[in-house]
Amino acid sequence: MVVIDIMRGSNMQNRHRHPGSLMLLVAAIIWGSTFVAQSLGAEHLEPFTFQALRSLMGALALLPLILVMNALKQKKGQTQQAATTKEVLTGGTLCGLVLFIAINLQQFGLVETSAGKAGFITALYIVIVPIYGLFLGHQARPALWLAGLIAAVGLYLLSVTEQFTIGRGDVLLIIGAFFFSIQILLVDHYGVRVDGVKLCTVQFLVCGLLSSAAMFLFETPTLANIWKAIGPLLYAGVLSSGVAYTLQILAQRSTPPAIASLLMSLEAVFAVITGIIVLKEMPTLREVGGSLMMFIGIIVAQRASIRKDAAATP
Repeated sequence: MVVIDIMRGSNMQNRHRHPGSLMLLVAAIIWGSTFVAQSLGAEHLEPFTFQALRSLMGALALLPLILVMNALKQKKGQTQQAATTKEVLTGGTLCGLVLFIAINLQQFGLVETSAGKAGFITALYIVIVPIYGLFLGHQARPALWLAGLIAAVGLYLLSVTEQFTIGRGDVLLIIGAFFFSIQILLVDHYGVRVDGVKLCTVQFLVCGLLSSAAMFLFETPTLANIWKAIGPLLYAGVLSSGVAYTLQILAQRSTPPAIASLLMSLEAVFAVITGIIVLKEMPTLREVGGSLMMFIGIIVAQRASIRKDAAATP
């Protein structure tokens, strides 16, 4: 899973929304079900190996889109300035470094945690990102603190047992959610300055190269095991990183950012649904309650963002 809201500054208010909403819903389904693909891949590949191959596939999957976009720009007589290229490389490298930490923490966590639970814990970034904003001088609405409290209760029910213990996989996923939040803030910073697709491609490439280095240092990948996991790899690399990201780029041209974020946050719900259908992961009543509380927290946080965006609109 990589949710990247990089088109947030676009003027979309008077455009038709339904096709974009449908594309974002499809993207959320793909991202949510990718947790299942990662779980299946973990049966054959160690974490760094899976994420190295998945990230490099993601970068390759975005290359055709870049070629098409460059051809269209050249047709219009547009050229990319050297300064912009430098920012793409700088931003993509920083984003890739943070993504390398976040996505591998997630993969290690998935070895010990169900796909559905992982989806909801990872979705904490929706609450964490605005809290990080406080350190950048942004004001927090009271609804955000309420959302954080609700999500914290949900996380407790989801991850902490009645004996007041928490699994190592859950801890890794929680730490990963904080790094995903940093990655999202970095993408927000650079995404308004450079081409989003190129930024994302460099990000995946850097993440893939760093994961490859860790793979050769700490793991023992084999072609036989890679072939066994080729389905989950292609799903996570091509479909999740390539197709879903392209759908997001196209959709956000006609969908308001706050609505787009709400639709994309549904990936946590689809992670649970696909985990039940494909992996036969049946959540306990406590986990269902925790997931519900976290989803409510996510919705409250996003509604606060919608009101803030509406108030800031001239």
